[in-house]
Amino acid sequence: MASDPLTLDPAPSLRRLTLLRPPFRWSAATAAFQIEGARSADGRGRSIWDDFVDTPGAVKDGSTAEPGPDSWRRSAEDVALLDRLGVDRYRFSVSWTRVQPGGRGGANRAALDTYSRLVDELLGAGVTPFPTLYHWDLPSELETEGGWLQRETAFRFADFAALVIEALGDRVRHWYTINEPVSTTLQGYAIGELAPARQLLFDALPTVHHQLLAHGLAQQIVRDADAGQVGIVNNHTHVSAATASPEDQAAAAAYDALHNHLFADPLFFGEYPDLGALGIPEQPVHDGDLALISEPSDFYGVNFYNPTVVGAALPEAPIPFSLQPVPGADVTGFGWPIVPAALTEVLLGLRSRYGDALPPVIVGENGASFSEPSRSAGRIEDTERIAYLAAHIEAIADANERGADVREYTVWSLLDNFEWAEGFSQRFGLVHVDHETSQRTPKASYEWYRALIEEARA
Repeated sequence: MASDPLTLDPAPSLRRLTLLRPPFRWSAATAAFQIEGARSADGRGRSIWDDFVDTPGAVKDGSTAEPGPDSWRRSAEDVALLDRLGVDRYRFSVSWTRVQPGGRGGANRAALDTYSRLVDELLGAGVTPFPTLYHWDLPSELETEGGWLQRETAFRFADFAALVIEALGDRVRHWYTINEPVSTTLQGYAIGELAPARQLLFDALPTVHHQLLAHGLAQQIVRDADAGQVGIVNNHTHVSAATASPEDQAAAAAYDALHNHLFADPLFFGEYPDLGALGIPEQPVHDGDLALISEPSDFYGVNFYNPTVVGAALPEAPIPFSLQPVPGADVTGFGWPIVPAALTEVLLGLRSRYGDALPPVIVGENGASFSEPSRSAGRIEDTERIAYLAAHIEAIADANERGADVREYTVWSLLDNFEWAEGFSQRFGLVHVDHETSQRTPKASYEWYRALIEEARA
């Protein structure tokens, strides 16, 4: 955690691309609920995100993720785009509610067969499949029983993971377990911005341990099945204090502990940070949990979008900090500050804090949304996105030059998709999608990323 916000790099370039030559890998990502559409097809069950989008006013533009890219039916088009893009690997997610519609019981074979065909299509195109087992689509039945607040959910997830690994593990050799547990905890259960839209504040924090336990259980299943490499992916942010005042410094330290250390310390130290000073009770740890959670992974996934500036709590606020704007920073369509140097500091900070306990790092998501038309008459010249991506790729090269061990970069996202509570109002894709017709049109950033990958391999 720095004491002051980072300065901006006004002229991003790729001067250090030589630091990202093979075996460094290039990837693109999506997630099931955001691209698949076909809500009622092939026995799919109901998830917390179906409940969220069916709640009046919950989604900014009132959209329901249908049809969107319609990738459940049009995955061959996605594979063709990935093939031409030249990526090494494709990060996608497997829908829990398709494979286990009610969150329990045997597998839905029709769903597993569809994912199996996707795996075969990717392998046939020379693209390594890299599925995420949990990307936020918790079955509604399990949420009704308490969701991630309940320890039992971790074991239900392990059952689901075992079904997927048994079906795909003969060909899939790389696995993400849980995506961004911090987002589920803080935005989903603490403040209600994302599904399941609970507003429990610090009472949401048992969801931290239960998600990490789910990761540990799923990782053990991959190991026992000899199904390849496995790790978790979390969202990290560089935290700065708004001023040098003791109040702002203390608030920034509290936020840093909640957003970053609470989720990573158990993985690499085998213990949770002490948050007793914030009035937060200890995590609901059982004997053996932390040993399982801290079993070494093959990699650590880091999602990064923006830094965070933190000040002291506002009067009467129920939390001990406030989030402040980043002075002088340009912003994305989401209003997120663009500070590529913050990614360098996150990567170096992880290396400094965890040392040899930190495995090789994969940047599992990085990207930006900007204002773009819903329909495209031709290629969109998304120069702002290209500048964002270029600057953050260079930030990774800077981190590696200074001692980090980052081995892969993943663009979020391959396609314009359903962006959770923002619906179709935010577009992150390298490929434009008409969400009424599902027509795909590569943007300028798609061609730029393709050329970058070619140059990096030259």
